[in-house]
Amino acid sequence: MRYLVGIDNGSQSSKVTIFDEQGQVVSRAAVALHPLQAPAPGLAEHPGDDLWESIGEACRRAMAAFPGAPEEIAGVGLCTIRFCRALLRADGTLAHPVLSWMDPRVSRSHDPQDYPDADAAHPTWITTSSGYIGQRMTGRFRDTAANCQGLWPMDTAAWDWSTEPEDYAAAGMAREQLPELVQPGEVLGELTEEAAAHTGLPQGVPVVATANDKAVEALGCGLREDSELLISLGTYITAMSVQDEPVEAPEGEFWTNFASEPGRHLCESVGIRRGMWTVSWFRDLVGEASVETLNAQAEQVPAGSDGLMAVLDWLAPEEAPHRRGSLVGFDARHGRGHIHRAILEAIALTMHRHSRAMEEALGSGGQRRFTRATVSGGGAQSDLMMQIMADVFGLPTERAAGGADRGAALCAAVGTGVTAGFEEAAAAMVPSAEVWEPDPQRHALYRRLGALHGRITDHTDQLYRELAELELE
Repeated sequence: MRYLVGIDNGSQSSKVTIFDEQGQVVSRAAVALHPLQAPAPGLAEHPGDDLWESIGEACRRAMAAFPGAPEEIAGVGLCTIRFCRALLRADGTLAHPVLSWMDPRVSRSHDPQDYPDADAAHPTWITTSSGYIGQRMTGRFRDTAANCQGLWPMDTAAWDWSTEPEDYAAAGMAREQLPELVQPGEVLGELTEEAAAHTGLPQGVPVVATANDKAVEALGCGLREDSELLISLGTYITAMSVQDEPVEAPEGEFWTNFASEPGRHLCESVGIRRGMWTVSWFRDLVGEASVETLNAQAEQVPAGSDGLMAVLDWLAPEEAPHRRGSLVGFDARHGRGHIHRAILEAIALTMHRHSRAMEEALGSGGQRRFTRATVSGGGAQSDLMMQIMADVFGLPTERAAGGADRGAALCAAVGTGVTAGFEEAAAAMVPSAEVWEPDPQRHALYRRLGALHGRITDHTDQLYRELAELELE
């Protein structure tokens, strides 16, 4: 038996899972990341060397529970948070804490004035989180092409660095500062002696490139056909569909990203920032021990939460920075279960609206394009959430058996020859999962509520603009 390690470094934790070649979980561990630090208002950085330290600890815990022999591990798939930026010294160490995807500096050109430290202002290397961790693991400065989306000088059609000087000028980066690129499913290098001591993984094991974390998650969930929709319930919530050809996306409807299979593309809807974070925020606010307790209370609340609705702009979208989260429609009937259910329903209603916009923009002519939905991420572990998603979307809705950790292991299987290709890896290693069927009456109710929910910001936008202006005075 050969085993494959999937590393999933997400926004809130680093998860490491060891799979056998049939996709069965053999051991698993997760280590929470430390809260982001804000050296100045609006900035967001991962403190210290948090990514590398959390990955190392999660690997050691997973290996401690691994029943096989180290030499039976065939490969390691590396998946990290997308849209991060790492500034490195010549020796590959951090010149500055890794910038989170929530930090506005990752959305603009690298500017030395943003960094008072000379090493950070003029780094030897500039890379993604995957480029940084890959270098720590292998000693080679290589990265996956499929995690270099955003403000990078990329030729997206070629899946390679641009040859146009103006692209480097716009990014504030020189070609010699950037890593060599490889494709998903290709080997980044072999685990060094130092990295083996840090992770507990066997020295010399191949470390395989994956893609951006959402694309890797889609691969691990078995998303293969353009008639399937994946809703990812993470800190950032989005809906995804795979396409064989790149699609020009209408502004504001969806955007096209690299998929986890070379040459394929991932269409992503508009999303919800701090999506499932809002669920945890409310749990902590009311002092509940677990989300499961709130789920049990919310299950006693009828669909529609007795008229209570939530708008999930807990972190305002970039195009409307004045927006705030809202809870609308309180009366004496409402308690914790109502608020919790309203938040879950807001997630489903918002993502249904965004998915429909993407569906129509992809050329469906108004006809339903998606015939099946899959839900992944931490929120998918809630039976209540799964039923709400099925009822809102009106589709058979499957709880994903995989995620980014499984997708990373699939890439490792391809890169090490355990499977012949991505299709074979998905068939062998992605199991079937439980399906929720929509209730017709609840679906009809949610269709009516969805129309109302989509209009709330029409009435609150001006109020929040004025509040934002007042705070600036």
